[in-house]
Amino acid sequence: MGRVVRFAVSIDEKLLEKFDSFLERKGYVSRSEAIRDLIRAALIEESVDEESEVFGTLTIVYDHHKRELAEKITEIEHSYLENIISTMHIHIDHHHCLETIAVKGKAKEIKALADKLISLKGVKHGKLVFTGIEP
Repeated sequence: MGRVVRFAVSIDEKLLEKFDSFLERKGYVSRSEAIRDLIRAALIEESVDEESEVFGTLTIVYDHHKRELAEKITEIEHSYLENIISTMHIHIDHHHCLETIAVKGKAKEIKALADKLISLKGVKHGKLVFTGIEP
């Protein structure tokens, strides 16, 4: 880690109140730590292009009673074996399941996997999150 540098930020009073409320809800001990986390997240997101090697999670919620949906999900996942590290399947209720898929690989491949799964009829919600070590 490099030398710590102080800098000033000008911010609207109401926005600062909202930010301080956010800090309290999230449990941050200081504004500085929260700002560092936000900067890291922005830099990681900015550094990802189609050819970047990434890792992250894909989470989907779906109706497991939807005809042949589970089979379609499994078929798609099997065509991305080199990108899928692990999956976790959770039964939410009698009709709904949540699946979290840990992924790695080129961003374009991971996005293609996410698009194929999220767009399936019967998938209620899906979200892909890339993460990494700050560049």
